[in-house]
Amino acid sequence: EALCNALVRRTVFVTGAVGMDGCPEADRGEVAFIGRSNVGKSSLVNMLTNRKSLAFTSKTPGKTQQFNYFAVNDKPELARQIRYGDDVPGTKDGDSFYIVDLPGFGFAKVPQKQRQQWSDFMEQYFEQRETLRIVFHLIDARHGPTDEDSNIMKKVSTILGSKKAQYVIILTKADKNVKGADSETNPGKVSNAVREKLMETMKANRVAYAPVILTSAETRLGRDEVWKYLRLAAEV
Repeated sequence: EALCNALVRRTVFVTGAVGMDGCPEADRGEVAFIGRSNVGKSSLVNMLTNRKSLAFTSKTPGKTQQFNYFAVNDKPELARQIRYGDDVPGTKDGDSFYIVDLPGFGFAKVPQKQRQQWSDFMEQYFEQRETLRIVFHLIDARHGPTDEDSNIMKKVSTILGSKKAQYVIILTKADKNVKGADSETNPGKVSNAVREKLMETMKANRVAYAPVILTSAETRLGRDEVWKYLRLAAEV
């Protein structure tokens, strides 16, 4: 825990992109978080960066409407930037990297046209973003993979297979599977049925090689394990 906190000295929202031309300059490593709406992406990002409200959290699914870029260990003065792109004095730390929070998929109230735009952008991002180092695919530990999760796995096996980026599956909300969850003695778990369903889906989509990490934003379960991969982006 102390090591993770030391690795995150500053974190700030940089910009939101709706297309490749809106992404920041590719001058450092990036990690992308993708998952179904209401899977707990924003809560997990807040837990990993030790911030309470860095990424917007809401009980209404589908609130993330763009690719949200957060800079970790960037210029100390960046938080004072008024408009994205303004000249800010200073230099970023050598281990600076971007966290990218992608829009949640599978939310019925989002128009089909917008969902298709997100899907097209995601494919372009996976294919063209050379500094992408890790893709974290979040799946609810209570329910296991959905059809949308299976589709993401298919895209990953096709697109990321020839790239440097690693693919990691994160099971979220593990604390919801136990009564009286706490960080010390009972941080969370996943049922055997969900675990088996996940393994079968991964094999069917040719991503059985991917590591699986059990997490909880509430009990902070899995924080150290996720950071083992986050550090790879900071080493570019």
